[in-house]
Formats: sequence, C-alpha cells, structure tokens
Amino acid sequence: MSTPILATKLYIPSLPPKVVPRTHLIERLNAGLHRKLTLISAPAGFGKSTLVSEWVAGCGRPVVWLSLDGGDNELPRFLSGIVAAVQTLALGAADDVATPIGAGVLGMLQSPQPPPTESILTALLNEIAAQIAPFVLVLDDYHSLDSKPIDTALTFLIERLPPQMHLVIATREDPHLPLARLRVRGQLTELRVTDLRFTPAEAADFLNRVMGLRISEEDVAALETRTEGWIAGLQLAALALQGMSSTQTHQDAHHFIKSFTGSHRFVLDYLVEEVLLQQSEHVQTFLLRTSILDRLCGALCDAVMLDSASATPGQATLEYLEHANLFMIPLDNERRWYRYHHLFADLLRQRLNQTGSITPDQARQHVAELHLRASCWFEQEGSSADAIRHAFAAGHFERAANLVEREWPAMHRSYFRSATTLSWMKALPDELIRARPVLSVGYAWELLNIGALEAAGIWLRVAERWLLMTVDSPVQPEARTAERVVVDEAEFRALPSSIATARAYLALALGDISGTVMNARRALDLYPADDHVGRGPATALLGLAYWAGGDLESAYRTLADGMTSFQMAGNILFAIGGTYGLADIRIVQGRLHDAISIYQQALKLALAQGEPLLQGTADLYLGLSELYREQGDLDAAATHLLKSETLGEPAALPDWPYRLSLAQARMKQAQGDLDGALDLLDKAERQYFRGPVPDVRPIAAMKARVWVAQGKLAKAVSWARERGLTVDDDLSYLREFEHITLARLLIAHSKSDPAAPYIHQALTLLERLLYAAESGGRTGSVIEIRVLQAMAYEAQDNIAAALVALEHALTLAQPEGYVQIFVDEGAPMATLLQTAAKHGVASNYVSRLRAAFGEAEDKTPVTQPLIAQSAVAIEPLSEREIEVLRLLRTEMDGPEIARELQVSLNTMRTHTKNIFSKLGVNSRRTAVRRAEELGLYR
Repeated sequence: MSTPILATKLYIPSLPPKVVPRTHLIERLNAGLHRKLTLISAPAGFGKSTLVSEWVAGCGRPVVWLSLDGGDNELPRFLSGIVAAVQTLALGAADDVATPIGAGVLGMLQSPQPPPTESILTALLNEIAAQIAPFVLVLDDYHSLDSKPIDTALTFLIERLPPQMHLVIATREDPHLPLARLRVRGQLTELRVTDLRFTPAEAADFLNRVMGLRISEEDVAALETRTEGWIAGLQLAALALQGMSSTQTHQDAHHFIKSFTGSHRFVLDYLVEEVLLQQSEHVQTFLLRTSILDRLCGALCDAVMLDSASATPGQATLEYLEHANLFMIPLDNERRWYRYHHLFADLLRQRLNQTGSITPDQARQHVAELHLRASCWFEQEGSSADAIRHAFAAGHFERAANLVEREWPAMHRSYFRSATTLSWMKALPDELIRARPVLSVGYAWELLNIGALEAAGIWLRVAERWLLMTVDSPVQPEARTAERVVVDEAEFRALPSSIATARAYLALALGDISGTVMNARRALDLYPADDHVGRGPATALLGLAYWAGGDLESAYRTLADGMTSFQMAGNILFAIGGTYGLADIRIVQGRLHDAISIYQQALKLALAQGEPLLQGTADLYLGLSELYREQGDLDAAATHLLKSETLGEPAALPDWPYRLSLAQARMKQAQGDLDGALDLLDKAERQYFRGPVPDVRPIAAMKARVWVAQGKLAKAVSWARERGLTVDDDLSYLREFEHITLARLLIAHSKSDPAAPYIHQALTLLERLLYAAESGGRTGSVIEIRVLQAMAYEAQDNIAAALVALEHALTLAQPEGYVQIFVDEGAPMATLLQTAAKHGVASNYVSRLRAAFGEAEDKTPVTQPLIAQSAVAIEPLSEREIEVLRLLRTEMDGPEIARELQVSLNTMRTHTKNIFSKLGVNSRRTAVRRAEELGLYR
C-alpha cells in the first residue's frame, strides 16, 4: 500500500523579502559542488534552510528539494520521497518521449514484495547517470528521521553518486553516515554552528536593516554576544524590541538588551511572553491550537479550530502570520501549506498545556481534542499514518486500534513487515487488543516475525477464545461481559486459516513437530485451492515439519510444493527463499551435486529478474560457497562468500547475517583459524532467533566441535552435560548432530585417558547412529559417522578395521566429491589415507584427498588391499554377476536392471540368486554391504 508524497515537501522554501547576504558561506557552498556531499549541521534557529534556499537560487544548477519529517521514517517512504524529488528535474527531454526518472523505481517500491534497497538505489542511480545536466538534491531536516536502514541506504547512495549529482543535507544533528571517511577522501563540505552564526556585522545588518530597528553598535555587539550569533534568538529579540511602544526610549531598549541573558529555553520563554501576548486573542488561540500540527493548511486548521469564535478562515490567518514574520515558513509557492519554525512550535506546545486558569487535566483534555480533530481530518484525506499518530497523541486508543486494524491485513498479505506497525500495536493497551480478534492475530504474527514466540502464543490464544465463543457457550463466561470488536467481518471470518498457519509456525519454532503437522494440515484444509498466497506458507511449514522429523523425501516434496505455490502467487522472493531448505535436505542426503544444481537454478531465476537484485540472491551465493568448501574448492568458496558479503543485506533474506557468520566460521576452521571460528560462532549465536526452520546443527554443538579440535575438552564436556547427552540416549534426527559431536568428544577423550572406556562408548554410539542414519537415508551423516569410526579404530591402533570404515566412507563420498569432511580430521586422517593409498583403496580419490592435505603423491608400491586380505574366501563371481552386483548398488529395481543389461527378468533373478549364495547373504542390502567389505567394487 503506497502513500502519495505531499507535493509541498518538494518545494524549495521561498526567501523572505529581506535577507542578510552570506557571501562567504555561498562561496564555500559553491566550492563544494565538486565534492559528493555538503553537510549543514547545527541546532534549530541557525538559518540552515534559509542559507540553502539563498544558495540554490544562484548556484547555477537545477536543484530538487525534499523536506523530511517523522512520517518519512520508513525506508520505502523515504526512497519514494527521493524519487519524487528527482522526478521534478526538467532536463530538457521531450514530455512525449521521456519516461520520468525513477518511474520504474517507484513501481518497485509500491510492489507487495519490494526488491532490496541496494538494488532499488542502483536502478535509480543508473537512470540518473544517463542524464546530462548536473543537479543538486537537498534533504532538509534529516534529523527528524531515526532509522538505521535509511542511514544505510543513504550511505550506499553517497558512495556511488554519479558525478553530475551533488547531495546537500541540512540537519540539527550529525547523521549516522561515514563522515570521517568522506573527510579523508576530500568528498565532504561541512558548515557547522561556528560557520552559521551571525558575525557582529551580519547581526547589525539583520537587526537594523532586515528587522527595521535602530540600535547602537554597542547594543548590537551585546545582543550578538548574548545570543552567540544564534539567528533565531536575534529574531525573537528583534520582535520583542519591535513590540515595545514608541514611548519607550533608546535607554529602555538598551536595558532590555542588557537583560537578555540565560539559557535558550529561558530566553525563549521570556520572548514568547513578549511576542505572543502582543497578538490578538484570535491569533494567539490559532497559534496555540495549531501548534500540534507538523504542517498546516487552511482546511486542516479549520478542522482543528472548529469551535473558535472567530470567523476568520484558516487560510487567511496563515497568510497573516507569514506577513507578520511570526516564524511561519511557506512550504509551496501557492502559499497553501506552511509549518512553524520548529523551536517556535515547541514553545507554543509548551504554552498550550499551560493556557489560562484551567486545571492540568482540563488542559490535557483540550489538547487531546485538538489531536482527535486532526486525526479525523487526516483519515478523511486518506493519510492513515498521520491519522494514527494523532489518535495516539489524543490518547484515543480505541480510534487508533480501529485504524491500525484496518491497515494491518493488507500489509500482512503483501508480506510487508513494518516496524511502524509493530510499534503501533505495542503502543495500544492490551485490553483493546484482547477485544479485537483480528488485531490479536496481527499482533501475534508481528511478534512471530521478531522471534517473540511466547508473546505471540498468548495473542493467538486470545483470538482463539473469540472464535470458540458463542452466545450460549459455557466457555469463558466472564468474557461475555466484554464486547467483541471487529472492523472488517470478512477478515474475522478468515481468521481460522491464519491462526492455524501461525500455530504451525509457532509449534515448529518450539520444536513441536506433531503440532506443526496438525496445524499446517488444518490451514491447508481451510484455504481454498486457488489461494496460493495463503497455501504457500502453510505448505512450506508442513515441509519443514517433515524435515525436522527426519522424513527427508516427504520434506523435499512438500517444500517444493510450497515454493510452487509462492511462484503461482507471484512471490518469487519467497520461492527463492525456500531454496536453502531444499538444498540443505539434499546435503543431509549426501547429494552435493544436486544441492549445487538447486542453488544454481535458483540463482539463474533470481538473476533473470534483472536489476535490482532480488532479496535472497546473496543467500544463494552463500549456499554455493558452503558446498564448494565441502568439495575442497576453497578458492571458489571464498569467491562466492565474498560475492555474498558484497551484495549484503539489501540482497539477502532476514536470517542471512546469522548464516553468513556460520559460513565465515566454517571457512576460518577450514583455514586452521580456530579462535577466529569461535569468535564468528559467538557472533552467530547473538544473531540467531528461533524460527520455523529446523535447527539441526545447533551453534553450541559447533562450538563444542571447535573446542575438541583445540583440545579444550573440559569446555566440550560441560556442553555435553548441559545438554544431557549420553551414549544410551534415544536417537532422533534433530539431535543427530549433537550425538555425533559427543562421539567426537569421546574419541578425543580416549587419547588423553586410554584406560577409560571412551573408545568403546564412542564405537557403540557410532554404530547406533549409523543404523539410524542409514535407515533415514541421511548419507551425508553416514559418511561422517564412517569417518569417525575410522578415527576411533585408528585411535585403538586397529588399522585394518579403520580402513574398512574409511573405505565405506570413501565409497559414498567419492561420487559427490567430498573433501573437507576428511581434511577437517587433521593429521590422523592424513596418516590413515597414506596407509589406504599403500593398499590401493580408492586410489585416485585418495590421491586427491591427500593433495588437499598438502601431501605429495606416495610412490610406494601398492600391496594387496588389506580388506581383501582379511576377508574370508568366496567363490569367484562371473563377469555378468559383477555387473549385476554393481547395479544392485543403485536405486534401480529388478526390471530396470534387466533392461539395462538387456536380459530377461528371470535371467537377472538367477544372477542375483547366485550372487547371494556366493556372498553368503539373503538380501540385496546385505549383499551390497558385503561386497563393499570385500572390496569387490574397485
């Protein structure tokens, strides 16, 4: 949902008839045009906007202007404002030919799935770079924004400004931008308080010529000293002097100037009394009541002044105030919109709360009524954000709740997560939200999005009670005394499906797999078949539940279905976001090539969307980096990791920083920097929040593995005790990584205490883990378990058994190109691979692995394989039986094998029977394992 940019925000403030020439400052501003940024930073009242308005009138370049306020604090609105400002450029292109600058960018910003900020800015800068004429963009009142995403976006824009574009920022406080870097590079021009305050000569010119006073040089110097050149203070003092009656003497003015001391707040309080009270009762009332507004127009002022006794229209009063120079700043050339000087507005608001003889409570009620009138006016004008803001300021929470509830569903359906929306909901009293089932669910979803699971569950239960309740229901009878509030009945009727989906999300985040499945299936039953927007998340959550439960094939199919729903709903962003889950499932299954293909296909889809890059693109490069690292191509891994880092958060999904830290940690570990790996794991731990994606590799277990590698076994033991891990535990996929880590710890412990039964415990645990992993089709886990079995036997000096386990691992790992899983085991694995090479075990593959260790090829003659030497004698297999045996190792069924060999099914069965007899087995699975042990596949 987009909100139009108010045209008045794009007007350059007009100069008053008389101004003090600031020639030396104008020269500095002109000299800074060859740099990227001009920063004018000073407190209120130092003439920042007036100076810039004076400069742009004669700087020789086209100038576009954007006046900022608190309503621009959301990044999409801020960027829309910049685009709208740039679109005011008239660069000589024919209207019937040229497309307005940034038209496509506005379309991106107004999309339900806005692309990454960096991509949006890149598209805008590319369009600007194609223009010929240099121009200046002024951002006025930047201090009214408080948004890290906006600061980040502006930093990106500044660092990549095309040469014909110059940026000017006027602000009360330094922005969070890389100012030091810009200074060092000579790309920054700065004007600050010491530059902006009036010199004695400028103060004299201002007081005597501009303000029409006749005061002595001594009094000018005194007033300039008292105000320290503060222009607003000088103006307030001059207005007070203007209001002094003609009967007062020069000496009276002199005494007034001498008494003009104290803090700015004291001075302003005094001058408001002297200036404000000189106005008519109507003008005073108008100033006080309209001071609640950030910007003013005649119609808005009329609405706020509804019960005023004066018949003077608001527009006429605004024009009078401007003419009287009472701190009224026009925002457009038509004199429709104005604003008060910020400091003057602050003082008016302070006095509004102290008006007359009314009590403080009466004053608060009066101010609240003014805000309520403003809220109603803005609602009628379609400015919901302003309407909500004034409703809160009025303390009219019920009205604010109605407005927020009306806004939230559309934002949720467009997958737009708004920090503003969450802040609105948090500001509402709980009892108001409890009475509103739609708003309760909305609040729950916003809390889920930030990982506040317990609070989200509370608000889901609130909404569910309303759905269960009927007039005659005995459930929660006390709740029948409360009135249910629903702004939109259609939204209320749609709540069951939304609640079921949210329940599935919450259950999965809490590790409740059965609850996830139940709620996700319920949501899918409730959503219509063609509601792809609703079905996509529910289907994806169901797939994630299968994943967490270890049913990998069902998980893969269901997640793929969810991604299809997202694509059919036009949500390419979410479709690409699911790639990580699909690839990770294939990794667990030991299918690295398939995982690489999944990422590559998704990357192709993402890049096909063109500029700007879609969110999630950085995640795809990150996933590829991880896979290339595992395959031992550390250069490719580093290149893709750098690409992901360069694209950064604008092209990434929300949990990218967490997964980036993990990838960086694993890269550090691969490079031997274990301390660096731990630092990055600590960082990842801080970035992690519980979401619906199964946490099958907990960070604490990763840290324990690094401690084991460092020999810090006491820390790893403490971790295992905290997690309650034992070799006799019931095994599950969700804890498989932890139990494999426990096996590593036991193996390491055995080296420091050979007499203890650690190796026996490790081997017992690994055998159980192996059976579970093989049964679940988790070949990736099987490879690691086999590697650890080899390491355990090696620690016992049982080299024959170690080589048997190693060969099993190599047989599974070789087709997918695993490398790092072996290299991470360090010197013991290098030694074992050297022994394997001498016995001719997987010769080419072992050579590659040894090269990854940095070892030269061993020229020692190869002996008879140790496994074959230790095996019992068997009747030799025929050439055809060996062919059948090799195909039995695949996923082909009997008829497929027969077709492959071009023999009848009966012939194939005869060969199979003979193979079973010669190997002494009675099943296909056992035959394959027996053949592996005997080395028959080499």
